[in-house]
Amino acid sequence: MIRIQAEQAVTLEEFVFILQDSGLGKRRPMNDPDHLKRMLVGSNLLVTARQDGQLVGFLRGLSDHCYRCFIADLAVAKAHQGKGIGRKMLQFTRDLEPDARLILFAAEDAEAFYQKLGFKTHVRCYQLRPGEPLF
Repeated sequence: MIRIQAEQAVTLEEFVFILQDSGLGKRRPMNDPDHLKRMLVGSNLLVTARQDGQLVGFLRGLSDHCYRCFIADLAVAKAHQGKGIGRKMLQFTRDLEPDARLILFAAEDAEAFYQKLGFKTHVRCYQLRPGEPLF
């Protein structure tokens, strides 16, 4: 049975595993463990999916718990993809923070997944990447 829960922390090794195994590692600084550790430490919402203690799904977010919840990572181990685990972690997050708007950046190959779940594109989302000047 898969158990979905909020946790205070996951290990760096678990984080690296789930990013790599899910395919999300292609878009993360996998060659910089210190950066990955800071990503974990700086997050205040960690939702996990575990089977017999093994991490098979992970949601990392930044939230004020009432107005906005920014989902930074949603990863499901390859062998468990397509079984509703990502949806269950998002529903768990929605139930945990019912008044907060869930906001995320979708990888190109995940857009259909989020649209199927009811997420809408927001046309006024902007980003400034590291190293780009603020004018």
